[in-house]
Amino acid sequence: MTATVTSTSAQPAPAGITFPEGFVWGAATASYQIEGAAREDGRGPSIWDTFSRTPGKVHAGHTGDIACDHYHRYAEDVAMMADLGLASYRFSIAWPRIQPDGTGPVNVRGLDFYDRLTDELLGKGIDPVVTLYHWDLPQTLEDRGGWAVRETAEAFAEYAQIVHRRLGDRIGTWTTLNEPWCSAYLGYGSGIHAPGVQDPAKAFKAAHHLNLAHGLAARALRAAGAKNISITLNPCEVSPLDPANPADVQAARLIDGVANRIFFDPMLKGAYPADVLEHIARITDLDHIKDGDEAIINAPIDLLGINFYTPSYVTAKPGAPGALDYPGSQGIAFRPPVGPVTDMGWQIEPASLTRLLNRIHRDYPGTALLITENGAAYPEGPTEGGEVHDLRRIEYIDAHLRACHDALAAGVDLRGYFAWSLMDNFEWAEGYAKRFGIVHVDYTTQQRVLKDSAKWYREVIRRNGLE
Repeated sequence: MTATVTSTSAQPAPAGITFPEGFVWGAATASYQIEGAAREDGRGPSIWDTFSRTPGKVHAGHTGDIACDHYHRYAEDVAMMADLGLASYRFSIAWPRIQPDGTGPVNVRGLDFYDRLTDELLGKGIDPVVTLYHWDLPQTLEDRGGWAVRETAEAFAEYAQIVHRRLGDRIGTWTTLNEPWCSAYLGYGSGIHAPGVQDPAKAFKAAHHLNLAHGLAARALRAAGAKNISITLNPCEVSPLDPANPADVQAARLIDGVANRIFFDPMLKGAYPADVLEHIARITDLDHIKDGDEAIINAPIDLLGINFYTPSYVTAKPGAPGALDYPGSQGIAFRPPVGPVTDMGWQIEPASLTRLLNRIHRDYPGTALLITENGAAYPEGPTEGGEVHDLRRIEYIDAHLRACHDALAAGVDLRGYFAWSLMDNFEWAEGYAKRFGIVHVDYTTQQRVLKDSAKWYREVIRRNGLE
């Protein structure tokens, strides 16, 4: 469709734009963040069940025990998606629902839920996009070493096959992992996410085993007949604070290696970059990278998912402690946000998304891209009249969609956009204190209310463009 959208923003809008025919409009969620039913129908505990019960780890002691109660309210939620006109819905499978211990017996009741959800989506004309892992590792696997050991990658490939056997006749797009950077570095580096480990050596081992898990699962899915295989990364759009300063340029290259090329290069080029391996070797040995691993990781994919929220600017600063979520980054400082920020304190700079997409298109040609997450946290709640006026979220998404369009105009093969998130939910270590949803959720009553951003997004979808 090529009509022009009428924006609900009170601000004057730039010239209208339209997106290519067939551009996919969707929204995304994750299992632990919305499902609830943490102890129902045979689900086993995940690392997030454990982590959220560890004092001081999650805001106000919040857990995902109930979350948005999507497990019981999925039909209502799918009807809401249809009302918004979503062409596609990206959701994740909870590994502990399928294999409570991460390996061994299959919990059929867990598969039954995703079977019902898939059929409900298809019945409403919504294409389901499955993510097999969005951070909720079965606790039993973590007890055996988690992502820091090779066995977890092998178990993941088995789990992927189990899910495909049940849903493969109806799911067109399979995403192996969501944001392995977070799983590796926030889980095992800084420890601010589950499982809460602070060990730079384990962080790098986890990054490799997540890469390996992707490759093993992608190959298994392909062999089973999966149509479209993808992975979702959250690449860091990192820039030197002073591009004329060689030390800042080198600092940015180091962070880019740890954040981006450690995933991009083995997946899309078949080998880890030499400078990244040298950096890892300064922290731990490389014995966890076996002969043939890089070839496995290089399994062909059909789409690369990109999650994007904010840019990073770095500078060389002798004596700076570095960041635990970028192991080995001592002597590098991250510039604090400049200008407008979201409720997460994240800098808003849509042009950095265009730069990132152009960079991927240039450095990894032939890679089809999909924005699998983009959005903003803002606290606005219902007025006395029951409406949620979240103009800042509209402005954020509008600006980032224009950034996507700029990348399309430059030749980037961008296939679609998924708003994060469909509804307010359990925002990991922030608990329920941060709201990313285009739909407001009252966590006491579980009432859903379309925010102004949802109504605006519905018009963007209907008209395939922006005012």
